[in-house]
This record gives sequence, C-alpha cells and structure tokens, in this order.
Amino acid sequence: MLANPQRQVLLLGVLLAAAIVAVYYPVDGHPFVNYDDNLYVTENVHVTSGLHWETVKWAFSTFDQGNWHPVTWLSHAADCQFYGLNPAGHHDTNLVLHVLNAVLLFWVLQQATGYVGRSAMVAGLFALHPINVETVVWISERKNLLSMTFFLLALGAYRRYVLKPGGSRYAVTAVLYALGLMAKPQVITLPCVLLLWDYWPLRRISFAPRGASGAAGLPARTLSQLIVEKVPLFALSAVSAIITVKAQRAGHAFRLYPLSVRLENAIVAYASYVKKAFWPVDLAPMYPHPGDSLGKWHVLAALLFLLAITALATMEPRRRYLPVGWFWFVGTMVPMIGLVQVGVQAMADRYAYLPLIGLFIMVCWAVGDWAQQRHISIVWMGASGVAVLLALTFVAHRQIGYWDDNVTLWTQTLQVTQRNWVAENNLGGALMSQDRLDAAIPHFRAAAAIYPGDPVSHLDIGFYEQRQKNWPQAMEQYQEVLKLTPSPRLRAEAYNNMALIDRELGDYAAAQAEFQQAVDASPGYVNAWMGLGLAAQRTGDLKTAVQAYSRAMEIQPSDFGYLLLARALEQSGRQPEAEAAAQQARHLSQNFTQTQQTADRLLAE
Repeated sequence: MLANPQRQVLLLGVLLAAAIVAVYYPVDGHPFVNYDDNLYVTENVHVTSGLHWETVKWAFSTFDQGNWHPVTWLSHAADCQFYGLNPAGHHDTNLVLHVLNAVLLFWVLQQATGYVGRSAMVAGLFALHPINVETVVWISERKNLLSMTFFLLALGAYRRYVLKPGGSRYAVTAVLYALGLMAKPQVITLPCVLLLWDYWPLRRISFAPRGASGAAGLPARTLSQLIVEKVPLFALSAVSAIITVKAQRAGHAFRLYPLSVRLENAIVAYASYVKKAFWPVDLAPMYPHPGDSLGKWHVLAALLFLLAITALATMEPRRRYLPVGWFWFVGTMVPMIGLVQVGVQAMADRYAYLPLIGLFIMVCWAVGDWAQQRHISIVWMGASGVAVLLALTFVAHRQIGYWDDNVTLWTQTLQVTQRNWVAENNLGGALMSQDRLDAAIPHFRAAAAIYPGDPVSHLDIGFYEQRQKNWPQAMEQYQEVLKLTPSPRLRAEAYNNMALIDRELGDYAAAQAEFQQAVDASPGYVNAWMGLGLAAQRTGDLKTAVQAYSRAMEIQPSDFGYLLLARALEQSGRQPEAEAAAQQARHLSQNFTQTQQTADRLLAE
C-alpha cells in the first residue's frame, strides 16, 4: 500500500472541495424547480413556517410525498428558518452537503484501503460526474444528499468499530444508519454493503483455517458470524421497509405494472446506468417508463451485458475490489431499480448517486493495479486522472446550466427524451408562471394526448380554460381530475378551482360545498379554507366562516385572513374577539388600508 502522508490527504481534500465549489457556484442564482420543489418547500406550510415544535411533530408523523423522512423535512424547515424562500440559501445547503459527501467518501476509502490517489480519484469522479448534477442542483433532492452523508459516516464509524469492537462504537454506527434511513430509505442496503466491506478492503471474511487474520491483523470471521453481527442493522432495515411501504401506499406512489414489465425495465435500466457512468449524455430529470414497449432483443442484450460484467468481476479472486464494486452498484440500486415501481419514471439520474460509487471503485482500482504492474509513473497517472476529471467538469458545467430556469430545463428534457408527458406538463407550467398561457396550453394538451390518464395535465388544461372564462370546459376538466386521481392534493385543487368558478358565477352555496370538499381532501390547504370562509360569509353561514378563517390562520397567519376573520366575528356579534383579530391583522400588515380595500371588494362581490 502507499504511504499516508497527512499533508497529501489534506491537500487533496481541499482541492476536491474547491473543485466542486468552482463547478457548482452558478446554482446560487438558480430558482426553485417547478417539479416537487413546491411540494417539499415553497407551498408546504409546515416547512415554510420554519423550525418549531409543531414542525418537528409533523415531520415525524407525516407520510407526505409518499415518504417518511423526518430528517429531510427538518432540514428544509431549517433552511426556511434561515433563508425564507430565497432559493440561493437552499441551493447553498445542497452544495455544502455534496462537498461534505465527496470529502467523506475520500476519507472513508483512504482510511479503509490506505490508498490516497485511488481514493481521491473515486471521490473526484463522484464529485464531478454529470449524472450527480441532478441531486445537487435540485433542492427537493436534499434527501439524497443527507442520506448519503449519514451512510458515509456510518461506513467510517463501522471501521472504527471493527478496529476496536465495543457496544458504544456499534451503537454509533447504528444511530448514523438510522439517521440515514430517516433522511431517505435508499440507504436501506447498508448492512449488505458492510458485508462487502468485510470482504474488501477489511478482509474480515474467513476462507482460511480458524485463527487466520484479516487485513491489518483484524481477526477473521465466518460469513455467518458477520451476518449475525449485523442483525440489529438488518432489523433497522426491516422497520424502514415496513414504514416506507406504508408511506408510499398513503401517498398513492405505487404504479401497477406487471412483474414481467418491471423486470424487463430493471434489466435495461441497470445497463443504461452503466452506459451513463461512462458516457454521460442526454441526461434528464425525468425518463418516462416504457411500459411493455421494450423490445425483447433490447432486454436480452442488456441482460447478457450485465451477466458478462458479473462474470468478469468474479473470475479473479485476488482482485476483491471488482466483485465488491460491482455488487455495491447492483445491490444499492435494488431499492430504486423499479422492481417495486414507485412513480412514473423508468430510471432517474438521482438514483445513481450512491450506486455509481461501486463502479468508480472498480475502475480506479483496476486502472491503478494495471499501471502498477506496468510501472507507469505517478505523474502520468495523475495527469490522466486530471484530464478525465476536466472532461467530466465540462459536461457537468453544461448540465448545471440547463437547470438555470424551468423553461430551459424542460425544453432540454423534451429534446433528449421521447413522449415525455411529465416534461410537457412542467414546461407548460413554467410558461404559465410567466403568464404565457397561449404558449403553455399546447404542452398541456400534448401531455394529455400522450397519457390521457394523467390528472395533472387535465388540471392544467382546466386552469387555462378557467383563465379564458370558458367555465363549462374548465369544469369538465376538473371533473376528469376527480375521476382519475385519489391524490388528496390534486383532488383538493380541482374542488377549489370548481368552487372559484361557481363563486364567479354567483352560486355561493355550490362554492361553499366545493370548498368544503377541498379542505376535507387536504386539511392543510389554506386557500381552500379562505375560500370556504368567504363563501360561507356570503351565504350567511357565519359559524362556518369563523371556523374556516380561524383554521386558515392556524395554518398560515396573514393580515388579510385575520381581517376577514374580524369581519365575520363582528357580524356574529363577537366584538371583543373581532377587535383582537383586527389587531392581529394590523400587526401583520405592511399596508393595512390596501388590505381593507381588498377585503371590502371580495365581500361585496
């Protein structure tokens, strides 16, 4: 093994961090993405309210977005506490976490193997590979970054436990693993990775007579002993799996493709990830699931490719890093490969953040051994490594640029994917946010034509028709949404928009009923509570109006809401409470006169 001069390790760590910041600094000026960022941050009232006890309780009890990841929710809430809804701060947190992960990966590998250069190259590939751009620049992927941080810390803590076994050191590993699972359950395969780590580089698995030692004099153990050692960690995995299934069922995240279709897609996806690791082009935030359209020859070719790599990785017992790297890639990808289909994607760049480390280990150690056998100088090897990293940096920089605004992102996505109804929808939404409705509507209609069962495109078409005052057509689209989706959020939006139309038409009784259905579907929907209060106030149902405004103010206090609450309380003859609510409105308002005028106008309509 190579020497381990501390200065060299420190210098390479600093250079690694500096390179990441230099490549990713443009993200400081990027906006929130109009895909999931609204659900995770900008429109999530629990998150935007910042860090307080109610947020903590919600984070540990919610299955919002089909996940149970309280650590991730608290991280987003902390960003809102410090940065509000300025996306720069949220992006900076992601960047800091990616820097930390790359440095941790370098440290964990170097400590476990003793190789500085090879460990640095693996960390460099991880840090600068274009496929990881999505995880870093997409604020919603905070869960990916956080779970990786705890995964790497647990891997480092496990080595300390192996060097000096003890209950407290084992507990540290378990706690770090639990925190990783509470950030994102993708790290559920850690116990299996630790078994690979026992094989190489720790060499704890015994294939020799009793009493043999592993690397660095570590006592060797049988495979069964090492599995038993990790039973508490496997128990954590089992608990996480149960919770995850419950969360995804609650969030209606499952997609019911036949098992044969899921298997075929998984095989092709594995091969595609390997291809993108070596040739990272045509990257996109959304690759549509092909369903049953994959050709049999395509699946067979991918399967033969994967079997060939498996055979090559396992035929040389002296190069233990090859099977470890390959099975790291294959194994850590299992939760995201689509055997249990969650979402509508065939694969996703963000899913490669952890698994591709295995391929990087295979390549860097194989190239290092090859160079050592042929006595190639360290200078030549270093120069070649820098050239590879510079090429990846160039591609990564270009990929980062696509995320500079939502229109550019989804336009590029449509150029590199086919029949992508999610991208059509999101491009339409980006154009609509710029008030370019006529440019947006063709994309909404294209999404609905590609996948008629998509409720989001029908919701967007309905909104367009509503803005054009085509009330019957809008109502027809919203009814279609209600037929297509069990999603509480989408159903609430459809009912809310239907209520707005009926309010516009002067049918306040129908509007009140629809607003009530909206809040029944999604109790945290502030706008629907406010709409319910207005409709009830217009129909003379002051009790319902007071309750609706009060609930809205519990969720998201505002000067306008408190003023409407004060008016409803005053009409109910509850003068002291009305004065208190009006005082709250004055306290929150930056322009109380304008707020009064808006309230007067709405109540007079």
